[in-house]
Amino acid sequence: MMATLEHTNFTVRDPKATAAWMHDVFGWKTRWEGAAMAGGYTVHVGSAHTYLALYAPNAPKPSAESTYNTVGGLNHVGVLVEDIDATETRVRAAGFEPHNHADYEPGRRFYFDDDNGIEFEVVAYD
Repeated sequence: MMATLEHTNFTVRDPKATAAWMHDVFGWKTRWEGAAMAGGYTVHVGSAHTYLALYAPNAPKPSAESTYNTVGGLNHVGVLVEDIDATETRVRAAGFEPHNHADYEPGRRFYFDDDNGIEFEVVAYD
């Protein structure tokens, strides 16, 4: 069996708020939520097989570093969708501004930054 990415965990300001826009934009569901390490809170949002673990410590601190210049940094999260135009409409409705649109073989893509400074790449293949 080939290995499959099961989840990724990253820190956000408000896991419930981040999960809410992910429900609306990507159609994902909350799989689990509850108390987490160091007095924090976590929400697992995604599908039955893969998810993002959204963790907030008791006192989150913003980072001013560019992740593209930091070894081990999270550069972006790629999300595959069926209807890229409808997804872009939902991204805008959630208050995010799409950028860096491109058509390429074999599909189309755009990016947006969420309110945590996390960049998402949205991709649809032809």
